[in-house]
Amino acid sequence: MTKIGILEGSLRRASLSRAAARAAAGLVPDGVEAVLLPNPGSLPLFNQDILDDGMPDAVAAMIAAVEAVDALLIVTPEYNWSIPGGLKNAIDWVSRVNPNPLERKPVAIWSVSPGLLGGARVHESLRQTLHSQGTVIMAKPEVQIGVAKSKVDVEAGTITHADTEAFLRGHLTAFDAFCKSGNRA
Repeated sequence: MTKIGILEGSLRRASLSRAAARAAAGLVPDGVEAVLLPNPGSLPLFNQDILDDGMPDAVAAMIAAVEAVDALLIVTPEYNWSIPGGLKNAIDWVSRVNPNPLERKPVAIWSVSPGLLGGARVHESLRQTLHSQGTVIMAKPEVQIGVAKSKVDVEAGTITHADTEAFLRGHLTAFDAFCKSGNRA
């Protein structure tokens, strides 16, 4: 059974991407377990001085959660054409332990936006950061949920647009196959 950890890129409680992340857990195929990882907002800003004083409990919990999953699904908005600061901070913290729990970990990215492009620009910068950690990124199909206010119910944490839901289910099935393909040997 593949265990996918869902990492939210947004700190905002009423975020479209957080709602899509929560919906993802109910869209996985049989034989896949999805768990929400701690929200990046629970972490202090990365600072080597803090780490030198000892690993913060919230960071240790995030690292343990990442270690406990087979793969990561990152569901994020795009901020200023790039990665939200909280998400980048989470990656920075997780990468500070040895062995690095991100190394050879399969990753898929969903971007979510009220705009037409669906947060497409975040993919490049997020992939660059993830490549630096040795993750194995499923490049296609890309997932950009554009005009998300008409497709995501923030309060219920569900996908309300049938075609989008079907596409996301298909993507998660493909991601499970990607995880099992031996691409990370």
